[in-house]
Amino acid sequence: QVLILKGLKQQVSCLCPSPDGLHLAVGYEDGAIRVFNLLSGESTITFNGHRAAVTALQYDHLGGRLVSGSKDTEVIVWDVINESGLYRLRGHKDVITQVLFLKEKNLLVTCAKDTLVKWWDLDTQHCFKSLVGHRAEVWGMALLSKEKRLITGSADSELRVWDLTYIQEVKDPDEPESKKSKGSSSPGAEENTEEDETLELDEHPEERIVKCSKVGSILREGRDRVVTLGTDRMGKFLACHGTDAVLEVFSVLSEEEIQKKLEKKMKKARKKAKQNSEEEPERSVELSLQEEIQRVTNVKASSKIKSFDLILSPKGELKMVLLLQNNVIELYNLDLSAQVPQAVRVSRITIGGHRSDVRTLAFSSDNIAILSAAAESVKIWNRLTLQCIRTMECEYALCSLFVPGDRQVILGTKTGKLQLYDLASGSLIETLDAHDGAVWSIALSPDQHGFVTGGADKCVKFWEFELVKDENSVQKRLSMKHVRVLQLDEDVLCVRYSPNQKLLAVSLLDCTVKVFYVDTLKFFLSLYGHKLPVLCMDICYDGTLIATGSADRNVKIWGLDFGDCHRSLFAHDDSVMYLQFVPKSHLFFTAGKDSKIKQWDADKFEHIQTLEGHHQEVWCLALSPNGDYVVSASHDKSLRLWERTREPLILEEEREMQREAEYEESVAKEEQPVVAGERQGETGLAGKKTIETIKAAERIMEAIELYREETAKLKEHNAICKAAGKEVPFPVNPILRAYGNITPSAYVLEVFKKVKSSELEESLLVLPFSYVPDLLRLFNEYIQQGSDVELLCRALLFLLKIHFGQITSNQMLVTVIENLKKTTISRVSEARDVLGFNMAGLQFLKREIEAKEEVAFFADATERFEEKKRKRKKKEKMVLAVL
Repeated sequence: QVLILKGLKQQVSCLCPSPDGLHLAVGYEDGAIRVFNLLSGESTITFNGHRAAVTALQYDHLGGRLVSGSKDTEVIVWDVINESGLYRLRGHKDVITQVLFLKEKNLLVTCAKDTLVKWWDLDTQHCFKSLVGHRAEVWGMALLSKEKRLITGSADSELRVWDLTYIQEVKDPDEPESKKSKGSSSPGAEENTEEDETLELDEHPEERIVKCSKVGSILREGRDRVVTLGTDRMGKFLACHGTDAVLEVFSVLSEEEIQKKLEKKMKKARKKAKQNSEEEPERSVELSLQEEIQRVTNVKASSKIKSFDLILSPKGELKMVLLLQNNVIELYNLDLSAQVPQAVRVSRITIGGHRSDVRTLAFSSDNIAILSAAAESVKIWNRLTLQCIRTMECEYALCSLFVPGDRQVILGTKTGKLQLYDLASGSLIETLDAHDGAVWSIALSPDQHGFVTGGADKCVKFWEFELVKDENSVQKRLSMKHVRVLQLDEDVLCVRYSPNQKLLAVSLLDCTVKVFYVDTLKFFLSLYGHKLPVLCMDICYDGTLIATGSADRNVKIWGLDFGDCHRSLFAHDDSVMYLQFVPKSHLFFTAGKDSKIKQWDADKFEHIQTLEGHHQEVWCLALSPNGDYVVSASHDKSLRLWERTREPLILEEEREMQREAEYEESVAKEEQPVVAGERQGETGLAGKKTIETIKAAERIMEAIELYREETAKLKEHNAICKAAGKEVPFPVNPILRAYGNITPSAYVLEVFKKVKSSELEESLLVLPFSYVPDLLRLFNEYIQQGSDVELLCRALLFLLKIHFGQITSNQMLVTVIENLKKTTISRVSEARDVLGFNMAGLQFLKREIEAKEEVAFFADATERFEEKKRKRKKKEKMVLAVL
């Protein structure tokens, strides 16, 4: 492990490394994109534009632009250097699955689940072509053979291959079909039939830039959809995988290799022709698609593949990194020089966690050991070091407990067995067939002499611990003895003892909770009120309250004396999966399928706090006996440990924070501000309205207010000085003094410069028009001084665009705009001249050096630089990223 990049609370949905390998763009579930510097591990840039999860990211070949596609069906192009959004492209009707920049042309290709592959001209920002050859969703695509070929993967076992012809560059008269430009008068063009001419008129506009023709398709072995389709950096190898554990690798022949193969074929054809005394074999010789794109091998991973990456090493080995569904990363090497290339697994990265969902958790009585059990194994963790101490194989576990003394553990399984494990040796001591169905719940009796289990066979069984003679050793060992059984009419979902061991609460599939006396097993109370079955419940330490959590998303708090419902609380947005009281208190925790853990007060019926950290359903949780720790397990494959801090929790503050979070969410969901006179077209602004953009606009407004006040005060002061005939001391505003006694106009510029580049346009959109005239006057002043010309021109042109009508109809602003026109043009041309001069200077120096060394300097320099970089990387022992 080299580096951990700390993000926000949201789940990461997409990754893309920059071409220079120094930055990593990360897309999140909430639509944000952050760019991390891999040398420092810091996040330098944040882009907010999407309203849903980011599903595709791609840099252009220079690393200056980044394109992102999302579940909100929109594609946004970002300027990484200026840290701002360029534009938003609308056109797809479903989730974007892949986006690709073309190297040579300023074009973008996007595909989505709406079965379309769209081509966008980024100079004019419009979609000029849609490929409609797919019957189902397009899940992935890749460019091959120096971008002359596009390959797409869909929901079937075909990989469709398209030939791309870029019209401007076609000069070959032998290829009449590619000459679609209007004035084409090459001899080949005259051979076209009338049909072609009508076709030319119909398809002319979109064929002007690029022409796509389907060549054929390559069959995959997998019958399901393509999940990931990709190539290595050089485009020599293509790989894809479906929803299974097989990665299919293909090799793509280069132009030289194709030429060699063709020559071989020609020789063979000539030989045959000589033998058969035929003439002109030339025309019939062509390479089939299967010969140009050949299957190399299939790589079988140890589990289902989530995604992969390929890298061709200089030694001629193909390295494949696979990320698997069960949290494992595997590296395979493929020796291409072998007669039959076979993939060999070189290494794998795996952490001590579970490979499937953890369904049960338990704390030991000393608060130190934590038990977690899943479908394949039970693990014991040390809470202090967070290390896994023991791993023991088990059946699918549903419930568990530590035997008093913490030396053994008992698991209840899906098949109805009870499994007893010894922790010291890590071995299974005994397996008992307890129930005919799943053992849903297990509860230790308060006197610690036994426990009770409830199962899907409609029985509650009572067990006692006993010591039996071990056949293998002299000492006695622990065992479990079945004592009594309580037969019920419905499946038992949960059982709990009251702390004085007088009562037993049993939750049934008929949505009720029945309470029985433990000694006689006589019926005492029925708690009726939930609309769906009660999945979890707990009784508080003094035995006065019982709280029940149900699949109907409610938690009900009942009195155990009379079975009256004190309060029903709407707890989660989905089923309540687990509920447990904090020891020695009336506070309890609930875990829900909405990925949240909540704490409640059973006396005041109040929601205290929400613990957000899991990304998917939380299955279970466990509280430590001292009440200081909570451990939770979720469908996102993680166990999370929460610690109680000593700082006081103020409910009003929690409510305030919750309200703020809700407001921020509602701001993002609001309709975006509309620019007057503009219709919703194919393109739009890249940013979106967030709480940050609103705050930035408010800061600009406050700065302008301060400027107005200070200007008015200064006028008054000058008038007083004139009347008094002497200089009167002028009180400086404390804010301006904090900035080092700057002028009010300079303060406005400072505030303006502090607005994030990516949020500038959205902040100006929210700014009321009453502030715009002052801003324009200030802009004129700043540009005359020559400060921050680029930033101010960008803001100025945006303000003119959105408030065009009001500015042109306002007589007061005519002179301001005239002055701005003069100063802006002169300053921008000055900046352009400086840039041009610098460029010319650099090119002159380059020519000088090249003349001295008489070598192509830059090609050499990059190689040397790469070499130095490699050495430096080795020295620092820092792997920047597995690209």
